[in-house]
Amino acid sequence: MNNNNALANWLNTHIDGCDGQYQLEKFATGQSNPSFLLQCGGQQFVLRRKPPGELLASAHAVDREYRLISALRHTDVPVPQALALCTDDSVIGSMFYVMSYEPGDILWDPALPDAETALRPAYYHSLIGALATLHDVDYESVGLQDFGRPGNYFERQLTRWHKQYQASQTTELPAMDSLIAWLQRNMPPDDGASSIIHGDYRLDNVMFHKGSPQIRAVLDWELATLGHPMADLAYYLMALRLPGEGEIRGLQGKNLKDLNIPEEAELIDLYCQQRQLASPRHWNFYMAFCFFRLAAILQGVYKRGLDGNASNERALRMGELVAPLAEMGLASVD
Repeated sequence: MNNNNALANWLNTHIDGCDGQYQLEKFATGQSNPSFLLQCGGQQFVLRRKPPGELLASAHAVDREYRLISALRHTDVPVPQALALCTDDSVIGSMFYVMSYEPGDILWDPALPDAETALRPAYYHSLIGALATLHDVDYESVGLQDFGRPGNYFERQLTRWHKQYQASQTTELPAMDSLIAWLQRNMPPDDGASSIIHGDYRLDNVMFHKGSPQIRAVLDWELATLGHPMADLAYYLMALRLPGEGEIRGLQGKNLKDLNIPEEAELIDLYCQQRQLASPRHWNFYMAFCFFRLAAILQGVYKRGLDGNASNERALRMGELVAPLAEMGLASVD
């Protein structure tokens, strides 16, 4: 894309300070919407685009990401600054947007080996605090009342991801079938809770200030919608239950006290205190649902890898994770 005159012209028109010359460097990480470091006019930005090729319906909606971070810019939720959206596929071959580049630390291992032991609780508390702050945003006041459908979130999401899983399924997985059946049988009644939810809230989707537990920006909003806040909380806290080796890093089997990392119950309590909520009911369902949803997402990543449309070669290894995640979801219901 570095010799694309159409992109150069678009940048000159829409991004202040761009001078007709630009450089793009693809970030190595990211399974879904490819992201690039964009340099032009002596400045740095991030360009985030839809991947090429045939895509699942409703997936990779970068225009939704752009709208959301634009709406959150004037709240207490730390987000990059949305600068410009291009819906014209002819410029680079797919829709994209440009946002501010936020330098800092992205941490990948929830054991936080690179953080001072004494600071590790502060990282977890910051992550819980930012999530609670997001869920407390009045989505109507920021113009996002139509960003999703409030109510019956888990029922709708189970139907959606079941269909997405079936659309990308490559082999029969009995554990996944059993988990889906359990979730269908044990759907809790709708309690009316509704918030903006991130949909993929985890350690490596957050940028911290350099050497600090203070969050600079929450990233990768592709799966954000209006939904049940406990889906976000359970999804984030899966890290304490996931295995510690392989493509997805977790803290399963590790001594959290020795690591000076808070236990799951403490983090749930901290979240509920910040939002002035009672302890969540149906926690086993929320956790089982999140294992199912992650398994369905990774099945889609794997299928895109097989089709040649994934943004990262790791996609082809993701298929191996689907069955173990389904088994962990079944284990969480006991």
